[in-house]
Amino acid sequence: MKNTKKILTGLLALTMVAGLSACGGGDDTSGNAGGNGGNEETTTTTEGTTTTQATVEINTEGLKDGEQEVLEGAMAKLPDADLENKEIKWLAHYTKNPGTDGQSKSVALEMFEQKYGMHIKDYTCTYETRFDELSTYVLGGEGIDFFPGDDVYNFPKGVVSGMFQPIDDYVDLNDAIWQDTKAGMEIFNFGGKHFSFVTGITAEQICIYNKQTIEDNGLDDPWELYEAGNWNWDTFEGMLEQFVDAENGLYGLDNWFYEKSLWTSNGAVAVGNVDGHVVSMLRDAKVEEAENFGYELFQKGLTFPSAEFNWNIHPEFMANGTELFNLQGAWGIMGDPSTWACQIAPENLAVVPVPSPAGSDPYGAATIAGYALCKGAQNPEGVALYAQCDIMAGQDEGAKAIADRKSMDDNQWTQEIIDKVNECNDLVRQYPVYDFAPGCSTDIADICVNNGDSGLRVPFHGGSDWATERERIADAIETAVNDVDAELQAKIAEF
Repeated sequence: MKNTKKILTGLLALTMVAGLSACGGGDDTSGNAGGNGGNEETTTTTEGTTTTQATVEINTEGLKDGEQEVLEGAMAKLPDADLENKEIKWLAHYTKNPGTDGQSKSVALEMFEQKYGMHIKDYTCTYETRFDELSTYVLGGEGIDFFPGDDVYNFPKGVVSGMFQPIDDYVDLNDAIWQDTKAGMEIFNFGGKHFSFVTGITAEQICIYNKQTIEDNGLDDPWELYEAGNWNWDTFEGMLEQFVDAENGLYGLDNWFYEKSLWTSNGAVAVGNVDGHVVSMLRDAKVEEAENFGYELFQKGLTFPSAEFNWNIHPEFMANGTELFNLQGAWGIMGDPSTWACQIAPENLAVVPVPSPAGSDPYGAATIAGYALCKGAQNPEGVALYAQCDIMAGQDEGAKAIADRKSMDDNQWTQEIIDKVNECNDLVRQYPVYDFAPGCSTDIADICVNNGDSGLRVPFHGGSDWATERERIADAIETAVNDVDAELQAKIAEF
């Protein structure tokens, strides 16, 4: 690994110099295109607690008429079990039990407690220290049972470090309850062993727009194009070309890390899972196609010129009709509408899946909700039961109806918006895309996907074309990823 680290260190040094040149050497606390803001590490912690239906919260003391009966109906579909150990231990930077901040009990936890008479013991930590603390607990024999599986920085890192163990002894993937998430389980199949209880798959990003802006500019409605089978990169780019007029303050495509939305929409990743091995995909034709598309958008001036705004984004421009598209997670339009960054009035809010190339399957970046089973877990059977409660909370029609009611109450969403967000999620469940670059190592993540001055983001910011950038980094990344895979396979062989 020493030679690999020297190569990566050299590449990172070049990246940092380029970044200082691009940003004028100034401090960046806003998460600009050259930094790490808006990437998965920032957003996943939010999405992991808000975007999946399985984690929608309810106040069980104030359920509306009939909702307790709905929960009982959902619980009847869960497997029967009576474990002697009634406790499972959870370590994360957020808790599973309601806190003192007004958080109410999740549907999944309510079912877990009612159905099995079990409870979760929270072990809290900071996001930055989560792996250090897990290691301390594992080495100390504390018996932490489960850990977040929805963070892109956790795999394969948690397996390589010996912190996670396979789940295969505790799930039956042929059971009906796992069918909606089975594709997600296979994403974490390394060497023939599964390493995550996947409980839900949702769209990491959706395309948000203002219906009034579309109408005022005589543009085709993206959702109508989608329903007609005509929502793709070509129509997306065409709408941007019709709308953008930077000289008159009309901008096209905005938000942190919108690039990932587009490069994954044809299935491209920097590092993928190929037959149970992590593999560099930088020379893959899909990556080249996506990167060329991003370079074209930049060259035409269709992406937001954040450099002209001190490397900040301005999604609030969507409210007054001077910005067309905003690519981000559905979490960005959850909660009180006054807190939405896009500031679109609820009656004008519209969403559509991120477009894919014409003729392509509708791939999308997937947020994979789920749980890793910790090495030395004392109650793996209990974790499997809780995971199934989590799945049922998002799978049972009655439980989903409770979640929909919460969305209407809390987010001022109409049933139309709920249905469209669900459609975006359904597509991603069928065609999920997951990049393992962040979970391989910080160096690989920074070179491949995190920085605007290196890797897959470069063409989207006009730094160079993809052929040039690929040749600059591909050899070193291939060597580094191969080293990670060798460690991964050696660890798997121990199980």
